[in-house]
Amino acid sequence: MAQEARYKWLVLIYTLPPGAGSSRVRIWRKLKKLGAVSFRNAVYLLPFGEERYEIAQWLCQEIQRAQGEATLLKVEQIENLADNEVAELFRRARNEDYAELLKGGEAWLECLHALPRESVTPEAVALADELKVLEKQLAELQEIDYFRAPTRQEVEGLLRRCHAMLRDLLGGRKGAPTRTSTTLRAEAFRGKTWVTRPRPHVDRMASAWLIRRFIDPQATFAFATKPDTIKGAIPFDYPKVEFGHQGEDCTFETLLTRFGLEDSALQALAEIVHDADLKDAKFGRDETKGIEAVLKGLAPTIPDDQALLAEGLRLFDAIYASFGGHARPHRTDPTNKQVQK
Repeated sequence: MAQEARYKWLVLIYTLPPGAGSSRVRIWRKLKKLGAVSFRNAVYLLPFGEERYEIAQWLCQEIQRAQGEATLLKVEQIENLADNEVAELFRRARNEDYAELLKGGEAWLECLHALPRESVTPEAVALADELKVLEKQLAELQEIDYFRAPTRQEVEGLLRRCHAMLRDLLGGRKGAPTRTSTTLRAEAFRGKTWVTRPRPHVDRMASAWLIRRFIDPQATFAFATKPDTIKGAIPFDYPKVEFGHQGEDCTFETLLTRFGLEDSALQALAEIVHDADLKDAKFGRDETKGIEAVLKGLAPTIPDDQALLAEGLRLFDAIYASFGGHARPHRTDPTNKQVQK
């Protein structure tokens, strides 16, 4: 039996009639949003993926409806180009996109430096809205940065700095631990029982996922209405505990801060969890409503807290992976701890 082909690339070749100006712009915008790169005149490349393949098929139909011609190919290699050379085409294109975003971030910083420091002004509030736009643009670029362009890290660092400086200008996060707080060593929290409130929802699920994934791979989870019910257990997401809401931060953000966990995928997750948990639209993440809907659907269909948490761990695995998070071995099974009421 012949070995099944392992496709690596999608190749879209299309033409549009001279009078199809609006269709030409619309198709170009959709290709740009997909992260396609121009290889030759009217020839575009994408890394192969089932979802991208389906979207490209719809694009072919749209081109044909505009009286154009379209051919979509799945290929194992691009003739005369090694895979790393093709990948470099994508990195170069994303570098250009990131360079534009870098200019926007630097211009934003200049505006921030020009503001008076003694009081919050309408201009500062407007800058906060502008920063959300820049952060959304970064998230969109990260999604189509298939081969991690070098400039990406520079832009991520700049926007983190912008966010921190704006936070300081607007009064900081009163009562929240800051990056100058002592960073906790995850090794000191290994093999523990972690207790939280029954019927876990977004912040408790996400926090449990973060604990199991990055802090305590052998963590056991229990549920109790009061944080001191289980002797020796570490409470989280209760009022007035160390690993709970601090200032404007949800529990997930507090854990990130206290354990010094930083990567762009975790930051994206933190923004979604914050918006879903606190309902303040601070980050304006488009994904929030969909994830909320899924979690709300899980709760009434799974009466057991441990089984519900296990589903939540798998869900946050998938969300983290969708933002480019790197997989690592960990448990997603329910624990055997008695649920405490």
